[in-house]
Amino acid sequence: MKKKLRELADYVGGVVSGDGEVEISGVASLDEAQPGQITFIATPKYLRKLETTGASAIIVSKEVTTAGKPLICVANPQLAFVKITSLFFDQPYQPGGIDPVARVSPTAQLGKDLTIYPYVYIGDRCRIEDRVTLYPGVYVGESSTIGEDSVLHSNVSIYTGSMIGKRVTLHSGVVIGADGFGFVKDGKKNVKIPQVGSVEIEDDVEIGANTTIDRGALGKTIIRRGVKIDNLVQIAHNVEIGEDSIIVAQVGIAGSTKIGSNVILAGQVGVVDHVEIGDNVMVGAQSGVGFNLPANQGYTGTPALPHREYLRTIAVWSKLPEMKKTLNEIEKRLKKMEELFSSEEKEK
Repeated sequence: MKKKLRELADYVGGVVSGDGEVEISGVASLDEAQPGQITFIATPKYLRKLETTGASAIIVSKEVTTAGKPLICVANPQLAFVKITSLFFDQPYQPGGIDPVARVSPTAQLGKDLTIYPYVYIGDRCRIEDRVTLYPGVYVGESSTIGEDSVLHSNVSIYTGSMIGKRVTLHSGVVIGADGFGFVKDGKKNVKIPQVGSVEIEDDVEIGANTTIDRGALGKTIIRRGVKIDNLVQIAHNVEIGEDSIIVAQVGIAGSTKIGSNVILAGQVGVVDHVEIGDNVMVGAQSGVGFNLPANQGYTGTPALPHREYLRTIAVWSKLPEMKKTLNEIEKRLKKMEELFSSEEKEK
């Protein structure tokens, strides 16, 4: 497929600077681009590469208006590049039918235009809606639902009674609806708390490889519309994650935690049980959340502190050895002064 630069500019709502008739046949990174391809510059520090990249055209911010090559000037270069990449690479859906090696319960309700690969298992009373793709090794437990246009990659496991919305993507190894980790002590013995709830994944959610989302002990674990979850994330029972939040790799969220909308938890964040994180919160990498976090702030560290407070705190850390040395010297001087005063008192 080839597109003229002016066509791409119209598609992303940008303005052409230079020759709008240049033909573009693909996309590439700034350093690897070749003639016929388009690339982008998202931050000013890479503007020096405008003249050296091999690309035929470059997507830039509106502040950049001239260069030695044709440009598309937009408000958000990265977003425009993503849209153009999708234009070149997204393929129309072509249903592949149900492979005869798949095991589909006779009581399952199946929609139209499905693609079900070999060795898929669909249990009793499941509902699989139109244009769903299930790759080899997918397990769908009884009474589960998968919404229209969803894609479940190889070896995804959907436990009994789980609800998957429309346009959901689950990458390989995802487990939805396993038992939550709940036990009560009977003396020294650990007695399992029955996990009889469910999981609900709303529309337009994407979940990365080998992420696990536990069913509620009672009630539901809920992942709201538009949430994006990275690989290797653990979400415990009865957690609720609000719309359009982003959960990055290796995050662990303990049970009954409520996370607001548009929240970002960076890599390896740990969240204890029964806390609430407000809307629009950003928590920095490797932070530990041990209490409620009010909305519309950034937090960093363990325990998580407002980011500016955290920066003031770490500025002191490097000085702690010197401060300790100073305190030890002051302590010694005070001790000598006390001894001196004590001897003077005795002489009186």
